[in-house]
Amino acid sequence: MNGFFQKDVISIRDLGKEELDSIFSATEKIIGLDPNQRREIARGKVLGYLFFEPSTRTRLSFQSAMALIGGTSLGIADVSSSAVQKGESLSDTVRVMSGYTDVLVLRHPLDGSSRFSAEISQKPIINGGSGTEEHPTQAIQDLFTIKREKKKIDGLKIGIVGDLKYGRTVYSLLHGLCNYNVDVHLISPESLKIRKDSTYDIKKKLSYTESTNLDEYIDDLDVLYMTRIQKERFPDEEEYVKVRGSYVIGLDMVKKMKEDAIILHPLPRIDEISTDVDSSKQAKYFEQAEYGKYTRAALLGLILNKNGF
Repeated sequence: MNGFFQKDVISIRDLGKEELDSIFSATEKIIGLDPNQRREIARGKVLGYLFFEPSTRTRLSFQSAMALIGGTSLGIADVSSSAVQKGESLSDTVRVMSGYTDVLVLRHPLDGSSRFSAEISQKPIINGGSGTEEHPTQAIQDLFTIKREKKKIDGLKIGIVGDLKYGRTVYSLLHGLCNYNVDVHLISPESLKIRKDSTYDIKKKLSYTESTNLDEYIDDLDVLYMTRIQKERFPDEEEYVKVRGSYVIGLDMVKKMKEDAIILHPLPRIDEISTDVDSSKQAKYFEQAEYGKYTRAALLGLILNKNGF
C-alpha cells in the first residue's frame, strides 16, 4: 500500500524527504504516461473544492490535474453564490461536501481551517492555502520545479524575495527546504521580514541569512524565488504603499544572474517581474505553474489509489 492512500495533506512539515521523493517520482511518471493510461488513474472519482478565498490559479490547477487523471471536479469557487452566504458553518459545508466527493481541497482565510476540516471530513483533505500559515501543494510544486530544472536541490543557493511576512508560500517552501542541504537568503523590506514566531522550527534545521539588499546576492544565486507584495493581507493600506515595488526584476537584473540560474514565482505577479524577463532563459515561472498540474495530479493519484498507480 502506498503511504499517501486516503491521507490528508495539511502541512509540508508532515512530509519528509522520502515522501517528497515519492511525490516527485509519481509526478515524473504522470508526465511520461500515455494520456489514455493517465485517465485511468482517477476514473469515476470526484474532487471537491471549497474556496472561501479567491484563487483562480490553484483551483484551476487542481481541476486540470483531476481531469488529467480521468476524474471530475465540483465545488464552491465563489462563496457569495453558496449556502455559506446563508450562514452555513465551515463544519457543515465540509461534512456535506465530503459526502459528494472522494477527496476535498480547501482554501480558507483562517489559520487552522484545514486541520479543523480534516478532523470532521469523511474524506481526505488537501490544504489549498490556510490563512497566513501554509500552502503545501505550492511548496511541492516549487521543489519539484527546482529539482527538474536544476537536476538537484542539495547544494543550491536560493534567494527568496519580497513579502516574507504574509506570504504563506514562503513558509511552506522553507519548511520543505529543511529536508535539503541548501544556502538560503531571505530578502525583504524591513517591515516584511519573516515572522520570528513562525520560524522557530525552521531555524533548527535550516540556516539562512536576512537582508534588504537583493543586489548583494543576485549574481551568486542558483534560484531566485520572487513573491508579490500582498496588498490584501495588509491591515493598513498606507503600509502597503510604502513597500510596493520594493524589488523589481528587469533585464538589467537578469544580466547579473548566472547563465543557468532560474527565476520562480508562485504567481500571480503584479509588477515585481517585468514582462520583458519572460523570454529570458532564466524565467521558469510559467513552467512552474504547469508543473503544478502534474504534481497535484500525482498527489491526487496517490491519495485515491491504495497501491499507487
